[in-house]
Parts: sequence; C-alpha cells; structure tokens
Amino acid sequence: MRFKKIVVGGTFDYLHDGHTALLSKAFELGERVELGMCSDEMQELLRKDSAGIQPLAARMWSVLDFLKQKNWLPRTQITILNDPFGPAASDREADAIVVSPETRGRGEELNKLRAAKGLPPLEIVEIAFVLGHDGSPISSIRIRYGEMDKHGKPLKPAQVQ
Repeated sequence: MRFKKIVVGGTFDYLHDGHTALLSKAFELGERVELGMCSDEMQELLRKDSAGIQPLAARMWSVLDFLKQKNWLPRTQITILNDPFGPAASDREADAIVVSPETRGRGEELNKLRAAKGLPPLEIVEIAFVLGHDGSPISSIRIRYGEMDKHGKPLKPAQVQ
C-alpha cells in the first residue's frame, strides 16, 4: 500500500462500474479509506438534473453492500458531506485523494484549501473514465434516464439521425 489514508468522495448515485473503479483504486493504494458521501441537503444544492438523485439511504446501502462484498468495511471510514470537501480539507492524516477526470478540479481546489491551512497537499491519483459499450463514460445520469445499465450496456436503442 502506498498511502496510509486516502480520501475519496462523491454522490455514488446508482453505484456503477465507474464508482467501483474509483473505490477499488482507493483500496488498492490505501491502508485506510475515508469515503465522503454527499448528504441529501448537499444534493439539493448540486442538483445535476431534473430527474433527481437517489436519497442518501439508498446510495449508502449500495456502497455498504459493495464494500462488504469486497471485505473492505474494516478499512473504511464513511463521512456524510455537507460541503464539497468535508474533513479532507483539514485532515492531517490524509495523504492522497482518488479522483476521476470529472472531479480532478475539485481535488486541486481541495489542495489549495489545505495549503491555506498550512497542510501538505494530497497526492492526486486520477483514474480514467470507465467507458460504456458506446465508448462514452458510464454515468449515473445516463443510468437514471434508462440509457445504460451500471456496466455501461445500452438499454435504449440508439437514435438514428
């Protein structure tokens, strides 16, 4: 393991292969993982689309089930996030963060916050997008709208232009 403590965060809405890749990288590289999950209140502020995001309880259940299957629960600390950075902005033990290309900017913002508090930056570990069968990134929004399943398999026939 390269790191004592890795942080990773997100909505984890409709837990999909992109989320599991993000979590898998965190547990591959870290002895301990602090997993931040966006609260329902934060989701209201970040509303990504009109279909809405699953309630925290449903998202949490999916994540806990995945972590249990992988036997990673003993190495996990879960925090409910009410802001984009949570305890990672001031955690002296954290030494890395796992991000996707979509969330890399948030990791960089986090490091600026840490620097302002006199804390060392987190090493940013970026994983590639996990692509669906159509070659585009798997996303919760596309799953929510019934375009693909959690593995990126198309559910609607492709639109002919």
